[in-house]
Amino acid sequence: MKIILLQDVKKVGKKDEILEVSDGYANNYLIKNKLAVPLTKRSKEVLDIKLEKLAKDEEEKVESLTKIKNALKDKIISFQVKTGKEDKVFGKISTKQIADKLKEMGYNIDKKCVKLDSELDVLGIHEVLIVLHKLVTFKIRVELKK
Repeated sequence: MKIILLQDVKKVGKKDEILEVSDGYANNYLIKNKLAVPLTKRSKEVLDIKLEKLAKDEEEKVESLTKIKNALKDKIISFQVKTGKEDKVFGKISTKQIADKLKEMGYNIDKKCVKLDSELDVLGIHEVLIVLHKLVTFKIRVELKK
């Protein structure tokens, strides 16, 4: 029997996937527990409309995130830091501090999107990776100065 999964089912498949399973498993478990629906002409149409809408929403999201990327790509974020002997920085700059600075600039970027390769604890300019979406990534420059 062909079915459309309504939720992710462990060791079976992912949501919105069309699968061939045994009649008993489909009727007695998947459909009974509202994890799937039988594949009919109507259910296929509904799935196609849903997937088309999801793709359109995803495309719009990527487009808006690309605008943010283009606005931030050439910017430098500066931090005043305290230093000790031999210009050694006290502490380090965290992803939260970078995200807060971006919020001050008017860009609402979560700290989880800021990826640090190494700690920012040396004076100078460092490149930091920003991952807004799997298709939208870019590097921003962070400057540490006295």
